[in-house]
Amino acid sequence: MPHDADVLAARQADGTDKYAQKSILRWGVGDGRVLGIGHGLNFERESSVQQKLLSNAVSYLAGGETEPSPIGRPKGRQEFSALRDTVDDAKHRPAYHFTPPANWLNDPNGVVQWNGRYHLFYQYNPAGPFHDTIHWGHAVSDDLVHWQDEPIALEPDPDGPDSDGCWSGCFVDDDGIPRVMYTGGDGCDQLPCLARAEDNTLRSWRKEPTNPVIEEPPAHIDILTSIDWNAEFRDHCVWRADGDWYQLIGSGIADEGGAALLYRSPDLHEWEYCHPVLTGDWRETGPMWECPELLRFGDDTVLHVSDYSNVWYFLGPYNTESDRLEPRERGILDHGVFYAPQSFTDDDGRTITFGWLKEDRDSTAQWNAGWSGAMSLPRVLSTEAGRLQVDVPSEVTDLRRSHQSFEDVTIHPDESGHLPGVSGDTLEIRATVNAERTGEFGFVLRASPDDQERTVIRVRPQYREAGLTDRLRVWMMHRPTKTIRCRFG
Repeated sequence: MPHDADVLAARQADGTDKYAQKSILRWGVGDGRVLGIGHGLNFERESSVQQKLLSNAVSYLAGGETEPSPIGRPKGRQEFSALRDTVDDAKHRPAYHFTPPANWLNDPNGVVQWNGRYHLFYQYNPAGPFHDTIHWGHAVSDDLVHWQDEPIALEPDPDGPDSDGCWSGCFVDDDGIPRVMYTGGDGCDQLPCLARAEDNTLRSWRKEPTNPVIEEPPAHIDILTSIDWNAEFRDHCVWRADGDWYQLIGSGIADEGGAALLYRSPDLHEWEYCHPVLTGDWRETGPMWECPELLRFGDDTVLHVSDYSNVWYFLGPYNTESDRLEPRERGILDHGVFYAPQSFTDDDGRTITFGWLKEDRDSTAQWNAGWSGAMSLPRVLSTEAGRLQVDVPSEVTDLRRSHQSFEDVTIHPDESGHLPGVSGDTLEIRATVNAERTGEFGFVLRASPDDQERTVIRVRPQYREAGLTDRLRVWMMHRPTKTIRCRFG
């Protein structure tokens, strides 16, 4: 993605839109205008579409069209605010899940409470609502619910080890010096890079000139390779213990399974490979583990990893002698579209996590909307009696206003099941269902009078076989817009 350019159009080939193949771009240079047209003009062939494109381009360059705002990237607060106004999409934007001002969002990165404020960094593509040239977006909040856009924190360096993207990473508190460890993408290589904040607002970051801090994956183990990557080797979790720094990197070992690789360092710059903290079975938990994170809760330790489809967690004691996790149980952290979560400990000692909510809309709908992806609501992780607990923080539950309660509701298939007095664009449903007496069940929300448009949430009975108890508790907090098939465990 050329620096400071905005995408005006994507390529179409054989009747198919190629959104990541950017064909028309614009720049602002002082008061001047620049257009880059990558295809569509052939001066040897006459075409009414081509003539219209050329005419519009000349008119735009001559100042005949009102200059759309904003222009150029990376953008600051004012420009991002204008973007949100331009790409409003009130029908589909969630009301209190964080979404990008425009374009693309995926994994949460570097989440932290710093100097009393919550900071959410995230994977962001300023070129459009599709995964491509990844930067680090940035937003701040005082309450985990209301967010304000900040300027882009990290962007690829065309001459650096992150020329193809600044991918997922984590925040590091180096004795009061804020740093981030992230994956730099360069061709077919993925390597760890380090950056330091230049002030306590965390708006401006300086990359280490010695990047990458690890120059290659460990050579003596058979790291998984793919058609895209020389080695599947990315995403970071960093902590300090007994004066040394430790780092987990997501990977996979060929013919074995996903792995969380452990490194040790005295200074965050020189890293020594140790061994996998845990290796999975590719037939059960996937061949590659992304976004590993190790969380401590007293005597309990949780490792969660993402396998492209699910977020697996492993719970058990961490052996400090061998630096290996000894899990006594495993499970799926969320049965929905929740992916690549990342956590931090806030000033109150809570372990708060966010995850990326993948889109179910097709690529055309995302392109037309102008934005893609959302963050989950913040969740509080803990353990109780050796079991993993997931709760909603008080900052979210404080949003509740009016309440309706119904008890011992029995709905027959031939009944509408309408619950009087329930209305609104933002709803939370908390329901306990007797699974022994219930087949497939669900909720119909935001139904139009003719029932042609509605949001349906379904829970299907076969998921009882996955270890569910005889009572299912269903949580739903969002602005309903379409049919959603949710699995609850």
